[in-house]
Amino acid sequence: MRATVKDVARRAGVSPKTVSNVMNGIVPVSGPTKLRVEQAMAELDYVPNLSARGLRNGRSGVIGLALPDLATPFSAELAQSIVEVAHAQGFSVQIEETGSDPHREHELMTRARANLIDGLILNPVVLKESAVQVGVALPPVVLLGEVTQQLADRVFVNSFAAARDMTLALAKPGRRRIAVLGVNRGRQSATAIQRMGGYEDALHKLGIAKDESLLISCDSWTPAAAASALAEYLDSHPVPEALFCFTDSMALGALNTLWKKGVRVPEDIAVAGFDDVIDGRFAVPSLTTVSFDKRTIASEALRLLIERMGDRSHGQRLVEVGYTIVERDSTKA
Repeated sequence: MRATVKDVARRAGVSPKTVSNVMNGIVPVSGPTKLRVEQAMAELDYVPNLSARGLRNGRSGVIGLALPDLATPFSAELAQSIVEVAHAQGFSVQIEETGSDPHREHELMTRARANLIDGLILNPVVLKESAVQVGVALPPVVLLGEVTQQLADRVFVNSFAAARDMTLALAKPGRRRIAVLGVNRGRQSATAIQRMGGYEDALHKLGIAKDESLLISCDSWTPAAAASALAEYLDSHPVPEALFCFTDSMALGALNTLWKKGVRVPEDIAVAGFDDVIDGRFAVPSLTTVSFDKRTIASEALRLLIERMGDRSHGQRLVEVGYTIVERDSTKA
């Protein structure tokens, strides 16, 4: 016969409630007790009846994660961290790609309101198009990233400050002609606005006049698009002293273009990115970047979401995750 919660409780020497607490991950359980329960579950080959649990507590045991582009290394690393943290707390994760499409965001919000998922972690791109708006009934939701609003909980890295600090770091050896790659000419993403603002603030602090000829547009933040945008730029412009790419993915594409054109990094141009994806550490040369702990982002997002599931009445909560400038071979003079 299929093992029950009571069977697990007897084997572990705890109450059925403690077994439920271990599975749900909402009420803290001491390490030794949690280990005994997990061992008992494994020995009995216990599988939770999620349908029955959902009927009892009104939850599905599933949360949604929606990111703009699942093809990027950053999204893959972040999704992996969120899945690991969620599973450790007894949740399955349904991963969706919004494609920066607000209609998909609205569909996911509707799914959450219908209790098909218990809550949603969402990374919107443009504030005015986001599904999180005044007058919209919000399910438990936590936002990731730069879109600022007054309604939903949010976990973020200060992109403005990080972009400013990276630009200042690129200027330290005396570089003055610092270009940026990732400027949006069409639809303005919150991330591009923040990072462009930080770049401009650094130029102001350095006493360097903003030069429009050093702003390289690239609306699609992929290696291929960045490589193409930089190649076209270099066909009609001299090589800058430094290049700050708004993501590591774009920086990897830029490194490829520079190599093909015989431009040496860092001897002829310093190159930096943002996100500290694993691929950048193994690029040639290894990539200087803005680094932050993706596992911390995942843990804080899950914490806020679980708290919001339990109490929707409290005010907005904001969690800022710290960052560091990691200098690698691509900028070492």
